[in-house]
Amino acid sequence: MSKLRLGPIIEEKPVKLTIELPGALVRDLQDYGAVHAKLNGLPEAIPPERLIPPMIERFIGSDREFSKQRRRKP
Repeated sequence: MSKLRLGPIIEEKPVKLTIELPGALVRDLQDYGAVHAKLNGLPEAIPPERLIPPMIERFIGSDREFSKQRRRKP
């Protein structure tokens, strides 16, 4: 069982976005993808474009203030 914050990655119909990331962040994402794959018994590293959506989803899901404000939405 992986101790990483990011669990299994689920496939969903994507919506295409174009973003620019600093090189250092891309390298970190590549390293994270390799570690995630190793700890979850996957044959190859998960590419950054597949890591970013679940990372953002996890970040938003764990933001208590965002959840509180969202529930107050008029």
